[in-house]
Amino acid sequence: MALNDGEIAVVKGMLLRGDRQHDIAAYFGINGGRIAEISTGQTGSSVTASLAEGLPPAGPYMAGRSALRARDTLIALRDLIEEAINDIDLYERPND
Repeated sequence: MALNDGEIAVVKGMLLRGDRQHDIAAYFGINGGRIAEISTGQTGSSVTASLAEGLPPAGPYMAGRSALRARDTLIALRDLIEEAINDIDLYERPND
C-alpha cells in the first residue's frame, strides 16, 4: 500500500519527533519497509515533514490483530452494558 504525500509528511514528522519506525508502520497499518524508504529518502524526498501539531500521539500503537481483538472485546462489553441497562429499566418501571 503506497502512502500519499500527506501521509508521507506525517511519517517524516513522526520520524523527526523520534518515533520508532515499527510504531509508525503499525499506525499506518503498513510494512515497516515503506517507513524505511521514507526515512532514507528513497520515497517522498520532495515532501516536507508535518509540523508537530499535525502529528498523531506518539506510539506504540496496536497492530492489526491486537486492534481487532480489542474491538471485539469492546463490542462484547457494549452488548453486556446494554443488556444490563435494559434489565435495570425493567425493574425501575412503575407497576400499573
